[in-house]
Amino acid sequence: MALNSDDLRRDNKSEFRVKIWGARGTLPVSGDKFRKYGGNTICIEVRCGEHVLLFDAGSGLLPAGQSLKAEGVGAVNMFFSHCHYDHIVGFPYFKPFFNRENAVRIWSGHLAGQKTTREILSEFMSPPWFPAPLDICCARIITKDFQAGDVLSVHPDLSITTGMLNHPGNAIGYRIDWQGRSLAIITDTEHEAGKTDKTVLKLIENVDLFLYDASFTDAEMETYRGYGHSSWQHAVHLAKLANAKSVGLIHHAPFRTDDELDVIDADAKIEFAGAFAAWDGQTINL
Repeated sequence: MALNSDDLRRDNKSEFRVKIWGARGTLPVSGDKFRKYGGNTICIEVRCGEHVLLFDAGSGLLPAGQSLKAEGVGAVNMFFSHCHYDHIVGFPYFKPFFNRENAVRIWSGHLAGQKTTREILSEFMSPPWFPAPLDICCARIITKDFQAGDVLSVHPDLSITTGMLNHPGNAIGYRIDWQGRSLAIITDTEHEAGKTDKTVLKLIENVDLFLYDASFTDAEMETYRGYGHSSWQHAVHLAKLANAKSVGLIHHAPFRTDDELDVIDADAKIEFAGAFAAWDGQTINL
């Protein structure tokens, strides 16, 4: 695995590339104390050969969409972990939605049996929460509903494993296996002290990289118990337990400064060499 490589290998049909467009959680932030790791909320782009996948539509979706539009990408699959504001706030500003030639498939499963994906989006993009309806997006939007635990057939040569996470209102974790390499995205989830979530462990078992909700430290967990988030120490514990090669810490708390994340990054590396604090704009080739 190569971190931060400038070699994007766009012509390589076997590429497996991850781009972090938003690594922050809860609330977008800006200012001098947040320049290194960035302030956009969760949005992760994954390239599996010619397939373009986006996970969550936080404020990082805005630059992601600008980049995809500039590249001329017209077909995208977008997956929601859940629909709390910080994970969907960028949705109405995704540039590829405003081209009639484009097709975007949008998947969700955290509210299976309660609301469909289209109902979620239509309610979000409606007064008084938003001034324009979903129909303003002129691209072809195809919504796909699933249940936690389903294996999603995204393309004939690409499937994604799903699992339910421990978060208020539910959230979905994803695992992508592609040509012998693997990536898991686990946000938002709260661990129980002294226990291991079997669903999470299965999703990250022997994975090349998993991105994990590390909003808090272990010392902060009691203060924020019930918020639905985890710690960087638990991320490291899981990485060791699952025999993962590397773990990227994401969903940084909005109050966490660059200096504080530097300390977490260094401490995590001492505990597990493959650990790192992810940052906006980071590219990872698997």
